Amino acid sequence: MNYYDYIVVGSGIAGLYVSLLAIEHGSVLILTKGSIEDCNTRYAQGGVAVAIGNDDSPELHFKDTMAAGDGLSDAETVHILTNEAADCIADLIRFKVPFDTLNGEIALTKEAAHSVSRVIHAGGDATGEHIEVTLSEHVRSTPIEVMEYCLVNEILVDKGEVKGVRALDCRTGSEEEYTCRFLILATGGVGRLFKYTTNSDVVTGDGVALAFEAGTEIRDMEFFQFHPTVLRLPGVAPFLISEAVRGEGGILRNVEGRRFMSDYTPEAELAPRDIVARSIVYEMRKTGSDRVFLDVTHLSPRLLTTRFPHIYRFCLEHGLDITTEFIPVDPAAHYLMGGVKVSAWGEANISGLFAAGETACTGVHGANRLASNSLLEAVVFSKRIIQKTTSSYYSEGEEQQRNLKQDSSLTHGVGPSISCSLPCREVLPNVPPFNLPNLQSLMWNKVGIIRSAENLNEAANILATWQCSLSRPTDRSSHELNNLVLCARLMTEAALLRKESRGAHFRTDFPQSSSQWQRHTVFKKNHASN
Repeated sequence: MNYYDYIVVGSGIAGLYVSLLAIEHGSVLILTKGSIEDCNTRYAQGGVAVAIGNDDSPELHFKDTMAAGDGLSDAETVHILTNEAADCIADLIRFKVPFDTLNGEIALTKEAAHSVSRVIHAGGDATGEHIEVTLSEHVRSTPIEVMEYCLVNEILVDKGEVKGVRALDCRTGSEEEYTCRFLILATGGVGRLFKYTTNSDVVTGDGVALAFEAGTEIRDMEFFQFHPTVLRLPGVAPFLISEAVRGEGGILRNVEGRRFMSDYTPEAELAPRDIVARSIVYEMRKTGSDRVFLDVTHLSPRLLTTRFPHIYRFCLEHGLDITTEFIPVDPAAHYLMGGVKVSAWGEANISGLFAAGETACTGVHGANRLASNSLLEAVVFSKRIIQKTTSSYYSEGEEQQRNLKQDSSLTHGVGPSISCSLPCREVLPNVPPFNLPNLQSLMWNKVGIIRSAENLNEAANILATWQCSLSRPTDRSSHELNNLVLCARLMTEAALLRKESRGAHFRTDFPQSSSQWQRHTVFKKNHASN
């Protein structure tokens, strides 16, 4: 009764979309630790990048994505992303996602680091919510079985093949095993690691931690993207001010009212996110302020209220009229570029185990994600997972062969990966007490936008000490804390290992990029390590 062809862990865009494709080929179970709507997708204001404009092409989208990735994007998977994008958008339209139109055609907008207008939206700045609601409604109308409030706490593996999962019922505390042919991790990223974040409370690195403990390879965890513009108001939780606001002409000003981005880069407000985020930090330090301002008062009020209705309403509800007042902003944690290392078909190094969405590291984003490529990556590589599992490659009676992508990126200038395990570290006698606020503050202060060996080493030692003190998790909260500490260690050790600055990873002691480090970092569990 507990056997399924596909088990999908997570209910964001990747989990829902891959399930809707999979149900056409077998039985599907979605396991999600909250309700089906609890995910990051619904908070995604930005749209989906796709080359469908008259002045655009997959080749141009490819060039923009590779440029943003700062030398670490995998050319093979970026080609796949940009060339297969339109077909996946057609799928979403078939599922009746209500993308915005203009004169009978899908409306296209421009965002930072894109050379042309190619970003599509639904409901203006509510794209993620519209996609999530639409797909979840479709899932509920199919034979897909959904188990809510069910947290997966172990991947079951036998002789190099996935067999299923063990899961905790968060309401009763009971555990159950579920077996499958294919397991797809789609649990999102690790955004709750940081004190200031745009991420939902559910984003606690569950898929990455589960995969690591099962023996999969985890790649490029040092590359975490901080969104440059997040609303900063007293008593108000961080609220994303979309990249598209700058794309429409928004200007960044310091507390003195002076436009400053051209001091740091000729691309000004339209520079890649890592550059804009660091520039804002430097400007705040210069002016002794905890914020800068995003100015859209020169733009048409009609444009602002129709193009960004969600942002306009949210700010107005908190006493800020963006049509006449500057928006106070600063950076916050946003998106993980690393994750479970997968092939161009979404497969990890355990037969039958796949990962999709932010949980996976396909190599598309490299060192710095191009805006609006995340939702696109989720659907493109989810579709490829189903194509892979329904091909003769997995036909009945045929020996299952792993077709892991070797570092094909070698031919595109990326060197061989550096592989290692988490190092053993001395347990410190005196560390702050372990709890979520202390973990988030440590990561924000020591492993955040601007890093150094001193801060990273301090964080690494504290994290290792905390991890050694953890008891066996018994409920959802303790499982999430264990997962966060493990992901924090992976991120911090990877950041220490990478002795250069590249993309979203910036170190004051190694402020330049190095050709010696044009390579990936890969961590795999060593049972002798912490």
